[in-house]
Amino acid sequence: MRRRSFLATSAVALAAPAIARAQGAGQGRGVLKIVPQADLGVLDPVWTTTYQTRDHGFMVFDTLFGLDDAFAPQPQMAEGASTEDEGRTWKIVLRPDLSFHDGTKVLARDAAASVKRWGARDAFGQALMAATDEISAPDDRTLVFRLKYKFPLLPDALAKTPPSMCPIMPERLAATDPFKQVTEMVGSGPFRYVANERVPGSLVVYEKFAGYVPRPNGVPQATSGPKVVNFDRVEWHIIPDPSTVAAAMQRGELDWWLTPDADLLPKLRQAKLHVENIVPTGLVATMRFNWLTKPFDNPAIRRALIGAVDQAEYMQGMVGTDPALWRTGAGYFCPGTPMASDAGMSALTGKRDLEKVKRDLAAAGYQGEKVVLLAPTDIASAKALADISADLLKRLGMNVDYQAMDWATLVQRRAKQEPVDQGGWSLFHTSWNGLDMLTPAGHVFLRGNGLKAAPGWPSSPKIEELRDAWFKAPDLAAQKDICAHIQLQAFQDVPYIPLGQYFAPTAYQQSLSGVLRGTPVFWNIRRG
Repeated sequence: MRRRSFLATSAVALAAPAIARAQGAGQGRGVLKIVPQADLGVLDPVWTTTYQTRDHGFMVFDTLFGLDDAFAPQPQMAEGASTEDEGRTWKIVLRPDLSFHDGTKVLARDAAASVKRWGARDAFGQALMAATDEISAPDDRTLVFRLKYKFPLLPDALAKTPPSMCPIMPERLAATDPFKQVTEMVGSGPFRYVANERVPGSLVVYEKFAGYVPRPNGVPQATSGPKVVNFDRVEWHIIPDPSTVAAAMQRGELDWWLTPDADLLPKLRQAKLHVENIVPTGLVATMRFNWLTKPFDNPAIRRALIGAVDQAEYMQGMVGTDPALWRTGAGYFCPGTPMASDAGMSALTGKRDLEKVKRDLAAAGYQGEKVVLLAPTDIASAKALADISADLLKRLGMNVDYQAMDWATLVQRRAKQEPVDQGGWSLFHTSWNGLDMLTPAGHVFLRGNGLKAAPGWPSSPKIEELRDAWFKAPDLAAQKDICAHIQLQAFQDVPYIPLGQYFAPTAYQQSLSGVLRGTPVFWNIRRG
């Protein structure tokens, strides 16, 4: 019996309740049924960088600016913006028709508090806060940024889609410590989160927010323009087995599968489902180290492992042999974009020699310390990466402790900073949208600000110095040069190892139209 057939059979009993709900809810045009990549482990889009939380965030919360298809910021909650004092003062005027899900009006002081909370955690936000002397709300609709120096990327920062997006929430919630989670979901976005229907590991529910007023102008693109909701209800059905999802998609019981497995794409196309790549920049797979615990607190050990990584091996093991779905030669910036370069790439593209890597590990002082590798069981791509790394590290003689768990649990676990013998971790894998790796501004894994960085907590004063210089670069040529130096430094410090670029088509029913490109969003979609 083929493995996938066996999995499909064994998963039917577990998936039956979710499929039944999907069938029952699917009568009529009012419900959109989605299968996300994984369960929603965290509700607060400031607290975590996971894509499930980011997608949830764009449903529940609105943003001051949105991004169009050219990655340019456009006013969203903002009616408009202007600058004074040679760019050192920004005034943003809110639209007059904004309200929160609890019926209160959105005021400028809500936006000010929300930006401050987001700016304490987000990579781009931290750069904006470093340039900011004061954020004030002189009246109910006006938000004022007084800057220490010009920061022309201010709208880009507030419009960013790479985690974390800048969610505008009521001031009382935005007052929450940014390093603690907000669990009460009150936003002004086009959907309301239905907490009392949440079934962990199975179901997430959203309802159309009747008080949401779309922008009166503009073109719907990515996260910008009018956000028109055509469904009364959106359901995320968490069904871990891909064969079960594929069968339900073929029967029309589910509407949209965000990230189908690559080996199932031919079957989905044969079933006349719409299979499309809505993320033109693709994704970049990564191996993330914990700098706080042995053995990866040692930069020489991290550098040694670069010599063992064969990006083609990772891509084929994760995506398959179809060369149209992946490419090697991925560095620390998204391939094919302006900041990407060949600087230092020989470390990844040169001849692989595992015997040399073994010698390098020994010279670096590796003495058999345990490597706790976190492996998500419910995201096939990330699990494949973990499996490949587990095998590779064992071949290198490393002491691997492979710990399997669902993604939601992994997200909570990776926040732990304790040693491995106290529940900590050494290594995990994830993938980033190429859009998230265009520049140093929003590149979460390329921060070197220690305990303020994303889990892994790299500390690299040189990368931070170069990043600061990038924001002040006078032109594109200077920005490219700085990014080449950042990449060279990253190959020395190794905050993570890039494992290759791949493209992950999405699949949805032919009856749906209006699916926007870029970040998955659930407005603008129509049936029929």
